[in-house]
Amino acid sequence: MQKKPAKKFWKWIKITLIIYIIFGIALYFLQEKFLFHPEKLTAEHVFHFSIPFKEINLTVNDQKNLSIIQFTVPDSACKGVVLYFHGNRRNIERYAPFAVNFTTNNYEVWMIDYPGYGKTTGKRTEQIIYDDARELYKMARARFSKDSIILYGRSLGTGVASYLASVKDCRRLILEAPYYSIEALFSHYAFIYPVGWMSKYHFPTYQYLKKVDAPVSIFHGTNDEVIPYKQSKRLMKIAKPGTELITLDHATHNNLNELSLFHQKLDSILQRP
Repeated sequence: MQKKPAKKFWKWIKITLIIYIIFGIALYFLQEKFLFHPEKLTAEHVFHFSIPFKEINLTVNDQKNLSIIQFTVPDSACKGVVLYFHGNRRNIERYAPFAVNFTTNNYEVWMIDYPGYGKTTGKRTEQIIYDDARELYKMARARFSKDSIILYGRSLGTGVASYLASVKDCRRLILEAPYYSIEALFSHYAFIYPVGWMSKYHFPTYQYLKKVDAPVSIFHGTNDEVIPYKQSKRLMKIAKPGTELITLDHATHNNLNELSLFHQKLDSILQRP
């Protein structure tokens, strides 16, 4: 005897609800796997880079070591320092090739690894990442004036750089492929879930930009497949007057450095008085 349509309907409702709940639980407990993709390095690992650098291993406590690479320029030519907060993959070695964008403009570049990345150890939370950023800024202020410090965030690092610029003075904040917030980014991929209360990480870039007094420049590709371009358009709606959005037509998430327009605009920003 054929089942009544109503029973079939409720059967599929139950199946759909079970699948929804299972995927929701997986998203909640695996969100760090989606957000962070670190590659650890041993303490004995030797860095090899094509431009001059110094390696700093800062011991914070018994469980915490901060790994910092300082890409240097001659003191006689140095204009200042760029504190570079990188994306969510691997470690400093992945982002080191981008340092030349700044050293050729006579800026030192200091890159820091997040907890669990490279040689940086210790527990990883949003607040700890912020605290590490403040520690890097403190080191920079020991050598440079606030007007000689540029904060640069790429992808994941845009929220970190924006936070730091909201609580510390700097010459300029530069964001490459930023997100409105982690919740807004998660909503793009999992729009059927209440990501606002599911997210363990927030990085509310939009809140921090409202508090940034320094000039802000944003780079974003229109074909970004990881962080949609509309995230930057949304940031521009709340950004302070004077914030510039440099749109790179047809550019994706990882090829901005291959574009001549990106380098022209970045050089122009770094050469401004």
